[in-house]
Amino acid sequence: MSASALPIQSTHAAPTPQQVDEARTAFTASLLSTGTSTVQSDLQARAGDLHANAAAIDKQEQELLKETKNLGKESGKWQKLADDGARGVKETGDVQNWAEMLERDLCVLEDTMAMAEEGGATASALNGRQK
Repeated sequence: MSASALPIQSTHAAPTPQQVDEARTAFTASLLSTGTSTVQSDLQARAGDLHANAAAIDKQEQELLKETKNLGKESGKWQKLADDGARGVKETGDVQNWAEMLERDLCVLEDTMAMAEEGGATASALNGRQK
């Protein structure tokens, strides 16, 4: 037999079933420990992100409340300006209505005066004929 064809003989004895069980238990525990720490560190990182995001959301919420309050104040100012404008338009309409009524009354007065003058002229003409 050549040297490469010689069977390799182990100096170690075959493991006992108890040794196999112990090795299996140790290996499984090692895998669980490694897997658990990786999952646990991922979960801790995510929890940290959630807490950081919650703080950012709280800050944004406070800013939003502040800006909403400021917007309410601005809205009140614009509403007052709109109300003042509407009141001005109404007053202008009232003045225009008053002017139209005054013009109508003046036209009636003018027509009355013209009729009175015609009547006076007619009456004078009639009086002049009677004499």
